[in-house]
Amino acid sequence: MEILFVLGIPLAGGLVLALYGHKDWAPELNAAFSLATFVAGAVLTARIISEGPMVALNEQLFVDSFNVFLVALTAFVGFTTALFSRPYMRVEQAHGRLNPARLRLYHSMYQLFSFTMLLALLTNNMGILWVAMEAATLTTVLLVSLYRTPASLEAAWKYFILCGVGIAQALFGTILLFFAAEKVLGAGGTALLWTHLNEVKGSLQPTVLSLSFVFLLVGYGTKVGLAPLHNWLPDAHAEGPTPISAVLSGLLLNVALYAVVRSKVLVDGALGPGLGGNLMMGFGLLSVVVAAFFLSRQKDIKRLFAYSSIEHMGIITFAFGMGGPVATFAALLHMTVHSLTKSAIFFAVGHAAQKAGTQAIDSIRGLIKLSPAIGWGLMLGCLAILGMPPFGVFASEFLIITTAMAKHPWATPFLLVSLGVAFAAIFGKVQPMVFGETTARRLPHPPALIPVFVHLALVLMLGLYIPPYLAEWYRQAARLIG
Repeated sequence: MEILFVLGIPLAGGLVLALYGHKDWAPELNAAFSLATFVAGAVLTARIISEGPMVALNEQLFVDSFNVFLVALTAFVGFTTALFSRPYMRVEQAHGRLNPARLRLYHSMYQLFSFTMLLALLTNNMGILWVAMEAATLTTVLLVSLYRTPASLEAAWKYFILCGVGIAQALFGTILLFFAAEKVLGAGGTALLWTHLNEVKGSLQPTVLSLSFVFLLVGYGTKVGLAPLHNWLPDAHAEGPTPISAVLSGLLLNVALYAVVRSKVLVDGALGPGLGGNLMMGFGLLSVVVAAFFLSRQKDIKRLFAYSSIEHMGIITFAFGMGGPVATFAALLHMTVHSLTKSAIFFAVGHAAQKAGTQAIDSIRGLIKLSPAIGWGLMLGCLAILGMPPFGVFASEFLIITTAMAKHPWATPFLLVSLGVAFAAIFGKVQPMVFGETTARRLPHPPALIPVFVHLALVLMLGLYIPPYLAEWYRQAARLIG
């Protein structure tokens, strides 16, 4: 029952806001639906922790420790982003960048985007997972192109084409997976249900499954933003509204990686940990290196942090590829702290860009004098994402790098050099933005900065102390993934 509430609330929200999303109170209604989704997600999480995995709707929906953790994270960041978007979108309207029709489109698509992500996480059917990922692409294309400027339309078109090609590869991988499963499970409707596939993974045809995984990794890896399939991501982040940058970076990339990890569990069962792990480590390491060296060339603040997202998704993919209890625990922790930190950074960046009237790094200066809260929010978020202790990103990166030193020492220099280059690039650009001289003006609506500091406080807590129930939750999820 809880699962149906988690999916039903954002779907109903999308329909209601399609009618009333242009009203003065629509931002509050959007936040209320997001809050209701978060409460439903919290209730579902409590039930899974106490009672264990469950299936619903004739086995079409499935929840275990791994995906309920992502459901809780998605619902929480979705809610805080809805709070941030209230004053943000009002300022955009005051500046003449949005009319009522576009505001209605934004609010309704925001809720439908939440629905598609939660459906992708909760479905047991690998075919419906593909459909949900495609639906998430379509809703975000409309959100990225919201301003209807030439640059935003180009970014949306690039996003649509590249992710469309990627998702077509994932469809082919899903068909191959069905082909392998049908021989074992029969021609009924169970051949794409993940729980059934997981039970018989040792009997699946290894050659077909290895081919399937390559297509699934390339397909969903495009959505994760793994190099060399990452080209859509910086443009989509830079040209769409900032709340969408926050949920793209903080949530959608996680959901796409979730699809890859679910596929890896099956291929590891059929072939052993070699193929899936090595491919994920290769793509992950390439993403970290490519993103780190692109960071220093960025002149747009949102593009800068978009490349940072590519780097961190590369680190997480590399950790899942290494496998084992410590690396998987670290990958899940890094997923959590990256989502919280990156969304907080985009909240601060959104308000900073509105104050300066531009996203150009060289034109944003002296945030600490203009709005100490925005300045400190951006600075602390920047230090957190760069892995400075005692923030949680330091803890997860430390675990990943020490595991790499023990298991794959050849990869450690690439990771360390890339992290060093990224630190120099981001800190060198953000420091004058926060502490330089300013000419910017005040905003017509006070910014929503509580979400920024709530996220950063959680990331700080996870660096200093992981509550025992949360640590046990990560361990359970790590055991499920293998």
